[in-house]
Amino acid sequence: MNIYLISQDENNDYDTYDSAVVIAKDEHAARLTKPGGVRAGEVWNGTVDQYSSWTDAKNVTVKFIGVSLSHEPGIVCASFNAG
Repeated sequence: MNIYLISQDENNDYDTYDSAVVIAKDEHAARLTKPGGVRAGEVWNGTVDQYSSWTDAKNVTVKFIGVSLSHEPGIVCASFNAG
């Protein structure tokens, strides 16, 4: 697994995430990681509605940081702009 910094600047209103550090198998999986997590029953396919706290996967910038010792994908930390 790898460690990535994911960020976005398309949705920069209150109560939104601007970035996160995630563990993922590759850049594509990192791009599809939703910093706030996926709610029960929610299907996350890389697109969001207008009230989302994140952005569409196509707007996410992904930067490789390093290799993780963990074999579990997930969110390490995230930056949330509370309003």
